[in-house]
Amino acid sequence: MDRPKVYIDGKEGTTGLQIYDRLAAREDIELLLIDEDKRKDTAERKKFLNGADLVFLCLPDAAALEAVSLIENENTRVIDCSTAHRTNPNWTYGFPELKKGEKEAIQAAKRVANPGCHATGFLACVAPLVQFGVIPTDYPLTCWSLTGYSGGGKKMIAEYEDPGRDPLLAGPAPYSLGMKHKHLPEMQKIAGLDYPPAFLPVLGDVYKGMCTTVMLHNTHLGKRLTAEEIYELLAFHYGGGPVVKVAPFGEAPARLYTSQMAGTDSLLLTVTGHDGQTLITALFDNLGKGASGAAVQNMNLMLGFEETTGLNL
Repeated sequence: MDRPKVYIDGKEGTTGLQIYDRLAAREDIELLLIDEDKRKDTAERKKFLNGADLVFLCLPDAAALEAVSLIENENTRVIDCSTAHRTNPNWTYGFPELKKGEKEAIQAAKRVANPGCHATGFLACVAPLVQFGVIPTDYPLTCWSLTGYSGGGKKMIAEYEDPGRDPLLAGPAPYSLGMKHKHLPEMQKIAGLDYPPAFLPVLGDVYKGMCTTVMLHNTHLGKRLTAEEIYELLAFHYGGGPVVKVAPFGEAPARLYTSQMAGTDSLLLTVTGHDGQTLITALFDNLGKGASGAAVQNMNLMLGFEETTGLNL
């Protein structure tokens, strides 16, 4: 059987480069590489987009929409890493662990929207509890999410790594203060909520890593569970899977670190608290399970490979 052909449209960006790094040494696929001087040539890109069995789109939203319009080969399958299709009902949301049947849906899909990094952490904490009826769909959720600066792309990386940078960059920096972050639509829709959460992203002086936290008042939940009972539900939902894991209750360290899972493609949930309140935190790499690692996991499922092939867990 011929090896499936894979093309990364936008390989020069942070997400595209990370996907390329995970795929370059693999012998079970054929990686199609466009000439550097033709990577913005529409006709040449169209040739590659239609000549691949699977395409990664690592592009801004408008460019991703354009790329999809160039695909005429009905057999070309697409993983879009932009925001453009994440709430589109004609696209499958690429989070295999999110709910029963999601992995099979990705395996069968021709169009998969890769989740946003902040959305990945939020949904990992919240979506199963909405499904179980623990979090009511109208619960006023709040979430904060501390991320490494690599998620901002080459310009932000250069800003943070400039030897003459502004000293203020050494401290955490809340942003998107207008409370309209681009990941909010998928956070609300995919979790099945009536309203978007009150969400605060925070930029940290670390290259990669992510710490996304949701805080719950147990007495206002649909089912009045203790923190330990909420842990038991999440542990049951994720069931010891290879990518998303739940730390044993009561064994959380005194501190959690944003970069704790940096360099991996897995996600670790910790649940702490008591009878009245619960703290759920997702630790992962914003470039791993938050972007490129998740994209490769989805590719493996779509092309019939073992789910974790090429991932660092």
